[in-house]
Amino acid sequence: MALKRGLSSAGVQRNRASGSRFPVAILIFFSLLVPLIFFVGRGLHISDQNDILSSPGAKNVDWRERLALQHVSLFSKEVIDVIAANTNDMGPLSLDIFRKNNLSASWKVIGEKTSITDKINFTAVDARQETPKVKVDVSSGDHAQLVDPAKLARRQLREKRREKRANELVQRDDESIVKLENAAIERSKSVDSSVLGKYSIWRKENENENSDSTVRLIRDQIIMARVYLSIAKMKNKLDLFQQLQTRLKESQRSVGDVTADADLSQSAPEKIKAMGQVLSKAREQLYDCNLVTGKLRAMLQTADEQVRSLKKQSTFLSQLAAKTIPNGIHCLSMRLTIDYYLLSPEKRKFPRSENLENPNLYHYALFSDNVLAASVVVNSTVTNAKDPSKHVFHLVTDKLNFGAMNMWFLLNPPGKATIHVENVDEFKWLNSSYCPVLRQLESAAMKNYYFKADHPTTLSSGASNLKYRNPKYLSMLNHLRFYLPQVYPKLDKILFLDDDIVVQKDLTGLWAVDLHGKVNGAVETCGESFHRFDKYLNFSNPHIARNFDPNACGWAYGMNMFDLKEWKKKDITGIYHKWQNMNEDRTLWKLGTLPPGLITFYGLTHPLQKSWHVLGLGYNPSLDRSEIDNAAVVHYNGNMKPWLELAMTKYRGFWTKYIKYDHPYIRSCKLSE
Repeated sequence: MALKRGLSSAGVQRNRASGSRFPVAILIFFSLLVPLIFFVGRGLHISDQNDILSSPGAKNVDWRERLALQHVSLFSKEVIDVIAANTNDMGPLSLDIFRKNNLSASWKVIGEKTSITDKINFTAVDARQETPKVKVDVSSGDHAQLVDPAKLARRQLREKRREKRANELVQRDDESIVKLENAAIERSKSVDSSVLGKYSIWRKENENENSDSTVRLIRDQIIMARVYLSIAKMKNKLDLFQQLQTRLKESQRSVGDVTADADLSQSAPEKIKAMGQVLSKAREQLYDCNLVTGKLRAMLQTADEQVRSLKKQSTFLSQLAAKTIPNGIHCLSMRLTIDYYLLSPEKRKFPRSENLENPNLYHYALFSDNVLAASVVVNSTVTNAKDPSKHVFHLVTDKLNFGAMNMWFLLNPPGKATIHVENVDEFKWLNSSYCPVLRQLESAAMKNYYFKADHPTTLSSGASNLKYRNPKYLSMLNHLRFYLPQVYPKLDKILFLDDDIVVQKDLTGLWAVDLHGKVNGAVETCGESFHRFDKYLNFSNPHIARNFDPNACGWAYGMNMFDLKEWKKKDITGIYHKWQNMNEDRTLWKLGTLPPGLITFYGLTHPLQKSWHVLGLGYNPSLDRSEIDNAAVVHYNGNMKPWLELAMTKYRGFWTKYIKYDHPYIRSCKLSE
């Protein structure tokens, strides 16, 4: 029984063993068969896809579709739709899009919140291989996807283009900023910073190369100390008032008239510090926006009134300086006069007197009481003349300078040119019964105007009228230009020159200019509006308004070609007398010779080319240098005459080059460049 049980148990075990082998065999069979079927099916499927892609219409299939077809077994339909809808040609596919859509779990990022692009590692494979593949490991999971190398290359190319474009934009931006800054700098240079006050923030930086910040700081502290001083007194803060007053006096003594930091005393920094402490204390106790603003506005208004007053005084003094004769020229005139009257009468005569009435020569009229200025006019004309022997100079001066003018040209004859000097006081025909100006100057009203009534009590109040109280208006030398045919009855043409001009070229061409029947040849000055008739004449007067155009172009005295034949035919002197008589009460124009000249020669003036006569060297600092160099005559009209200390240095050389500073008389009178 025991043996049966053993046999039976052994049989059972054999049956069990034989029964368990069958499922294992089936499992092994299917494990081998399934992969084989998968790879065969996979190959057939890929070959079908390749046939589709290699067909003639495959060229038109979008690269996204090809990629989707290649991986259709790996991606679901919703993934393919997302790829087709959200991929942009201008950039790579953004994986953030997948996070926002309801995709399969295989696309979800699990773990730390780190950027998925930081965890993508690209392994580049040679794109020329027949079956190129790039394995991309996403995050730390086991999921992997195969990416086409062509797509990877396009993505890298787009990134390079984007980086290059960004660099170009940055560079362009930098270049644009530099251009804008340079343009702003150029515009700032053209701004005329005419704000009054040296310490204005709008002042030109090139006015003073040194910033002198310490001086400006002290002056700013002084201004604020004055403001708080006034407020402290108003609020009865006596202790603070005393401190401010003490520091204010110290700062004023420290800065004085100093304009540069280098001139400040060594104690200046300590005083700045002490003043700053007091101002800080005053600000804490006294600062009130309305009060401070009001005080500063009042101080500004007071300063503006002071500037206006000083400007009037400056105008007065500059006009006064322009009407006076420097000591050196006065000395020269006195020395020459003494030596002239020591000469015997035989030695006082000029040669070539037969040329004085020869109408075939080139005649000049020069009326002046300034010996040095007259010498420059004659010397510059002769120096630049092609044939000096054909030039004749007619000089007229007053009794005071008659001897000096003669003596100078006797000692310094103008080469082969002819010269003659006359005394205006010896013209007996020029009297008050014939000349309206002389009659008016002798009248009680004119004497009262000049010597008694309306005399200014201060410099500033007299500035506006000083111009019309010029002594030259009392001299007939200034009005003699209206009597040229009477002074030179045998001449046909004459060139009138002022004594503040310099001749730079030969002037004989002026005698060949056709004046077209006009009397006066002159350069017009109506380039600016203030050089028209309404600037000089009173058009509120009916006589002026009826006869003249307010916009008519003005012209310049200083170099004028006069046709004396036409002068006599049109009775120019008679026209001048008529208007001068009408202006006895000075209601038509102020005193002077240009307004009556504009009236007298109205419609009778022929315009000359501007290159013959350039004006403004006595008042305009911004003349074009090329115009000056090309001009036949340059004119120092204005207050800044070249023989005065207030002359503009940049123009003075055109005048001084014709003075012999080594001359004994000039050296003895200490005249220098």
